[in-house]
Amino acid sequence: MHTVAILIYDHVNPFELAVATEVFGLDRPDLGVEWYRTFVCAVESRPIPTRSGFSIFTTYDLTHMREANTVIVPSTTPGDIAVPDQLLEALREAYQQGTRIVSFCTGAFVLAAAGLLNGRRAATHWLWSAQLAQHYPLVRVDPSVLYVDNGQVLTSAGTAASIDLALHIVRKDYGAEIASAVARRMVVPPLREGGQAQYIQSSIPNHLEPSPFSAILQWMNTHLHEELTIERLALEMKMSQRTFARHFQQATGTTPHRWLLQQRILQAQRLLETTDESVERIASFCGFSSAAMLRIHFQHLVRTSPQAYRRAFNFKRATRS
Repeated sequence: MHTVAILIYDHVNPFELAVATEVFGLDRPDLGVEWYRTFVCAVESRPIPTRSGFSIFTTYDLTHMREANTVIVPSTTPGDIAVPDQLLEALREAYQQGTRIVSFCTGAFVLAAAGLLNGRRAATHWLWSAQLAQHYPLVRVDPSVLYVDNGQVLTSAGTAASIDLALHIVRKDYGAEIASAVARRMVVPPLREGGQAQYIQSSIPNHLEPSPFSAILQWMNTHLHEELTIERLALEMKMSQRTFARHFQQATGTTPHRWLLQQRILQAQRLLETTDESVERIASFCGFSSAAMLRIHFQHLVRTSPQAYRRAFNFKRATRS
């Protein structure tokens, strides 16, 4: 029988904890397979406070982790409280024994603190991706995906992405049919289209500090549908192309081409969310030469297709269906 240990520690997030217990902790005799044996274990034998104001108590402690084939670390708010050294050491010991180590959302910070993500690609909630990368430079943080499977170490993105990773683990252990049956019981899709990038909140800057580039950025925003070459932009600023490109990089941290592409994709996202315009017309509105070019860049930056994005985020269409 495959044994799963779910860790709880101070300020643990109840949602990800509940996902772990829902997927791995409920007996499922109707599936016709021997299901996981699951227990929740804590660092100390005392009530463990959660982020939601209530506490949890368990009779299992870190010594029981030695029995586990899989260890799951739910999330907390990074920096809220120091992760106990005995928890980090227990995770390292479990890893050395070949135990599968899984983090949900910001639980990746705990795995990183234990050194288990060094040199590995990892996921966490997009709001915390930059901080994870900054604090743990040996971790290759990918803010665009729902989860990362490195074999023995697996990490998920934010909140509901823990469901995606949990079902992925079931799929690895029992196959697609069993994973789909669990997904149906949970009333969630067995596989979600796209990655975390489609949920990242971005916006066109509207609070730029006064500078020669404030006006040109606003002007570019209102002319996204036009062909904006470096020659035209430099002419607007009365600069040489080389000087314009250098100052643009200093002001925005990116190139004119990349900045324009990002803003055009953002505009396409808003139109997909709020209108019924065809992808072809949206491509034209946003300055793409064709719908095919919009699809290529949209897939690259948002990690899903325009059609799939519209199905997920167009409120008008959702309320009519």
